[in-house]
Amino acid sequence: MSDFTKPLGYRLITGPDDAEFCARVSGLLDEGYRLHGSPALTFDGERVIAAQALVLPHPVSYEAPVDSAR
Repeated sequence: MSDFTKPLGYRLITGPDDAEFCARVSGLLDEGYRLHGSPALTFDGERVIAAQALVLPHPVSYEAPVDSAR
């Protein structure tokens, strides 16, 4: 479970490319997030580090501005 009280519309998950990283991404997918783009990988000299962006699809709510005096 996330430390955030309100789900974020965008998350970037990073960490060593291991089972824990995959479990974190899988958990967010279970919460309704969708993968956004391809994962990125780099090597820090000791291990492979992965990054994956995820987005939470939700309807865009737009509040019309209050009618101002002209």
